[in-house]
Amino acid sequence: MQISVHVLPHGVGLPLPRYMTQDAAGMDLLAAIDTETTLAPLQRALIPTGLTMAIPAGWEAQIRPRSGLAFKHGVTILNSPGTIDADYRGEVGVLLVNLSGEPFVIRRGERIAQMVVAPVARAEWLPVETLATSTRGTGGFGHTGR
Repeated sequence: MQISVHVLPHGVGLPLPRYMTQDAAGMDLLAAIDTETTLAPLQRALIPTGLTMAIPAGWEAQIRPRSGLAFKHGVTILNSPGTIDADYRGEVGVLLVNLSGEPFVIRRGERIAQMVVAPVARAEWLPVETLATSTRGTGGFGHTGR
């Protein structure tokens, strides 16, 4: 699959998203910022990637946290996973939040998220009077124990 991508002026000079290993599911997205941005504890910021793209119809791009940032620094994505729809043509931004107790500095070109391209299943609603039963039934959060 090929995805058309346009690099915005503030993204020029940064590599395009790429898979870092042979079997990686996600491509790393980079911070397209000119100056360092510091996220204070519990602060959030929309970090630009400098990219616009045309995801093919029937597909989406999921924006997910990087496990290393989350584990080592407490930095993650608020709307995770974020979705880039096939008809969106604006800049891809990553909504980072610092959940640690220490400030975190984001630098130009830093890997801030990963993007997974995935197929989209479309559904139609079928109104019914009752639902078929299941083993789980109406058991909700934590119903199976700890």
